[in-house]
Amino acid sequence: MPKITIAIDGYSSCGKSTIAKALAQRLNYSYIDTGAMYRAVTLYALRNGLIDAKRNIDNEALIKALKKIKVDFKFNTQSKVSETFLNDENVEHDIRSMEVSDNVSKVSTIHEVREKMVALQREMGKNKGVILDGRDIGTNVFPNAELKLFMTADNEIRAQRRLDEYSSKGQYFTLEEVKLNLNKRDYEDTHRKENPLTKAKDAIVLDNTDLNKEQQLEFVLKLIADMQLTKDTVA
Repeated sequence: MPKITIAIDGYSSCGKSTIAKALAQRLNYSYIDTGAMYRAVTLYALRNGLIDAKRNIDNEALIKALKKIKVDFKFNTQSKVSETFLNDENVEHDIRSMEVSDNVSKVSTIHEVREKMVALQREMGKNKGVILDGRDIGTNVFPNAELKLFMTADNEIRAQRRLDEYSSKGQYFTLEEVKLNLNKRDYEDTHRKENPLTKAKDAIVLDNTDLNKEQQLEFVLKLIADMQLTKDTVA
């Protein structure tokens, strides 16, 4: 089967990156975590005092700093996953902090930030054989992707997943704190002016509230197999 582009959009903590990584390994595709790219820019802004304690962003300074910000991915041969690098520093762990999570949605609303990140994403995925997950992949970055998924899950399940993720990395918060963070991010992601989170008209909904990782993977692999069967029938 010719290589395709797979676009995965959806809310926070719906397992977008989990299914994307699993698909990438099974299909031998490249995986691009677009959310990590915005998190890296947010981390840069936090480290350089461009976001204050009240979450106010110095937009002008951040826009000027974009030319100094390099975000890319490098494959870790031991963990078998691609990790996020900010100006040649591995920041995969640092970008997953609650502080970054609290600010990334606002950073991602800045037009110039999105413009630069989208350009990088399109360049990375121009040769197909790629899986991207984020908020506007199927609607903006690759609107002609052959397969588009929109992932969702019950809010309680999402909050517990994110809480478990933080705990596994030695970051401890209450379930209520995590819920508030997710609710805030959902609102900001769906109400921003610059390419808000919406379901593409031709996206297939994957509600994984009651599905484990293996079931999700098999669901998507069947979609891909059915696509091939349809093409063969038409041909």
